[in-house]
Amino acid sequence: MATLLKWIVPWEFSWVFLAIFLLTCVLFLRGSRRLSVSFSRKLMFWVGMAIIYLSLQTYLDYYAEHEFFVHRTQQLLLHHLAPLLIVIAYPASVLRAGVPLAWRLRVLRPLQRSWPWRLIRGVLLNPAVATLLFVVFVLIWLIPAMQTLAMLDWRIYRFMNWTMLISGFAYWSLVLDHRPHPPGRMTVGLRVLSPAITMTPQIVAGAIVTFSRTDLYPIFEICGRAFTFNVLSGQLIGGVITWVPAALLESIGGLIALNQWLRLSRSGRLPRSLPQRPTVRPSATAASAAK
Repeated sequence: MATLLKWIVPWEFSWVFLAIFLLTCVLFLRGSRRLSVSFSRKLMFWVGMAIIYLSLQTYLDYYAEHEFFVHRTQQLLLHHLAPLLIVIAYPASVLRAGVPLAWRLRVLRPLQRSWPWRLIRGVLLNPAVATLLFVVFVLIWLIPAMQTLAMLDWRIYRFMNWTMLISGFAYWSLVLDHRPHPPGRMTVGLRVLSPAITMTPQIVAGAIVTFSRTDLYPIFEICGRAFTFNVLSGQLIGGVITWVPAALLESIGGLIALNQWLRLSRSGRLPRSLPQRPTVRPSATAASAAK
């Protein structure tokens, strides 16, 4: 029992995370009672939420702070897998339905019309910005100096985790959008191509870490490693996690986007360009008659 409690009790408790997590769960439960939500969508949502909770509010977070390959596993879950699963569940309409009507009218609607909300939404969901941040937040926290800062300061450590989670949600919500463009922000072709673009720098970074023969992250030695096996072996595993599973998940995301493209095409929901009318030039006889 004590061992079980050790794993359940958060390593670093966060009231902010717990409040947001519980509110999201309650809204989804309320919304799923009002709307018809398939079992597969519910399963994807709850598995994704469970992954987020286990990654941030259990003893797994201790190992993420004391072993490089566990840390890379945590970042992969927060940045790739959990957002991918939750976005596939398309929870936006369900969460909105879970908000009481009075709150929707008095709080949610004015918030959506406010300029700060529209500004934040416009920036984070801009296809170029979201794609760039999705890659940058993987690479920047792989820089040894940045990794050291994050491990030495709990505020930077939490900021790192939130940036990975938010950028993952912003990116996957664009790539896996089930609507045509417009109103979708990203074109259907770019949704399929984008994962191939974003995975390339991550593969390169993962390969650099994998084949490095020096300890790139001695901060884990300073903090105290959770396991006793060879330092370079742990670094190699961490590099492979950054390289192979991340690329695999992005490939799956690209295939899902391709399936959405085919579905939109079969249903005739993709916009079609109107055929241009040929320009009719007046004949020489008509021109002379006009004179």
